[in-house]
Amino acid sequence: MPTNEPPIDHAKLDRIVADARRDAERRDRGYREQALKLYPWICGRCAREFTRANLRELTVHHKNHDHDCNPPDGSNWELLCVYCHDNEHSRYVDHTGGSALDAESKTVAATGTPFADLKNLLKR
Repeated sequence: MPTNEPPIDHAKLDRIVADARRDAERRDRGYREQALKLYPWICGRCAREFTRANLRELTVHHKNHDHDCNPPDGSNWELLCVYCHDNEHSRYVDHTGGSALDAESKTVAATGTPFADLKNLLKR
């Protein structure tokens, strides 16, 4: 009995495999993949251990808060769980009075006086 399935497009399959390999190589060059190869899968703060099942919760923290500073030896990285990573960035904001992004842009103080006529408004 003949089947109605379309013939296999081998060229398309070859393209898909080539794209997948290229994407995997690109990911391997990223700093997260490099850090995961260099360091054990343990949070540097709370010592929580990770497996492939929950590895997505392990993040790479840049010690100097500069995401463009990625030395191949990993000296600017530490692996932190998402909770410790959030805590670290909150502490940095508290310490500096702003985020790392604010350091690049100059903040202008407010010049308006929204309560200038408040006394008169309250008398009404």
